[in-house]
Amino acid sequence: MAMKKKPVTGMKDILPREMEIRDYAIGLIKDTYRRFGFTSMETPAVEHIENLSSKQGGENEKLIFKILKRGEKLRLEEAKEEIDLVDGGLRYDLTVPLCRYYSNNANELPSPFKALQMGPVWRADRPQRGRYRQFMQCDIDILGEPSILAEIELILATTTLLGKLDFKQFTIRINDRRILRAMVDYAGFTAPEGAAEVDYDGIFITLDKMDKIELSGVREELIGAGYAADTVDKYLELFTKVTPNVAGIRMLKDTLGDFLPEEITKNLCTIIESVEAAKEADFKVAFDPTLVRGMSYYTGPIFEISMDEYGGSVGGGGRYDEMIGRFTGQSTPACGFSIGFERIVMLLLERDFRVPGSAKKTAFLIEKGMPEEKLAKILAKAKELRSEGESINLVMMKKNKKFQKDQLTAEGYTEITEFFADREID
Repeated sequence: MAMKKKPVTGMKDILPREMEIRDYAIGLIKDTYRRFGFTSMETPAVEHIENLSSKQGGENEKLIFKILKRGEKLRLEEAKEEIDLVDGGLRYDLTVPLCRYYSNNANELPSPFKALQMGPVWRADRPQRGRYRQFMQCDIDILGEPSILAEIELILATTTLLGKLDFKQFTIRINDRRILRAMVDYAGFTAPEGAAEVDYDGIFITLDKMDKIELSGVREELIGAGYAADTVDKYLELFTKVTPNVAGIRMLKDTLGDFLPEEITKNLCTIIESVEAAKEADFKVAFDPTLVRGMSYYTGPIFEISMDEYGGSVGGGGRYDEMIGRFTGQSTPACGFSIGFERIVMLLLERDFRVPGSAKKTAFLIEKGMPEEKLAKILAKAKELRSEGESINLVMMKKNKKFQKDQLTAEGYTEITEFFADREID
């Protein structure tokens, strides 16, 4: 059977041009986040299947690459269901592994713990532009800080980084999961016929489609799920009145009354106003009551980065105070923000982004048959220039020299020096 030269579906080979940008971005990310007090850490790529299937990862739990048991533990003839065959999986995000890591190592970590984690994750998703089955995630999280200082720091650190990568006029959309729930309660939703209770997550999943199916589509789906038309209309009317700013949050509080505690709206307003006052990059913060975030583990403020040039989200996060408690039995304040590293790199490539401040790149084209003593001089010259900070690439001269030079120029070599066997070397 012939070997396959293309990567597995949803994976990709990374060419040198992209790798240069990735390396630069990773260095800038680590430097920027460390300046905000975040500390690098790492977790294994493989997680316990129980952790990955804990009903905390939303739709991502349907996309796990699962790992068969090994050796004597794999008993195919005795297996009755999938769990009998599987004991691990490739992580689908970095948050679940972080919570396990913190639960296991909390006594050796500072409090609060400001974590920076980068690494590949895997999801058996349908590949599309900017979305792969293996991709790099870049997360910062603050564990053990109950106040909104965590949200403010996370947003400021992330937006400062994006500004350093020359992204401008993007939007940080912000909401709170408790506001989503309060709006449902205010509208008076009751359990549909045959259901024991109101399916909040189901309502939120439908709401999350607002940008695709619009208000009318959300209405149709909710009524189709068995909710009363007058209740749905009362609920959706709220979204037509709210403005995307602090005034909109306060107006929503006035409308919802006791369904929405004052502290929630006050904190959200403070986050927005504090970020606007302290920001370094060129962006805006917008209150978006339709923002849901797919993960069911979020318990408070949630946020997303929207960029017009991508046409969607390039990052997001929020507060997940109850997740670590599933490991330890004790609630631990936690909040995180993740950037879509692959989408950021894709946008930089599409812009023909050039890494700033990189070393001068010079290519030495050496004619075949170069005498040994002349080759020694060329090597000494290359050594000298490298010691001065230049990047020197020694390559043998090809017959089609013009094509070779064009290739080197495309790779970023700004100077090409030719060395011939029958000529003196300076």
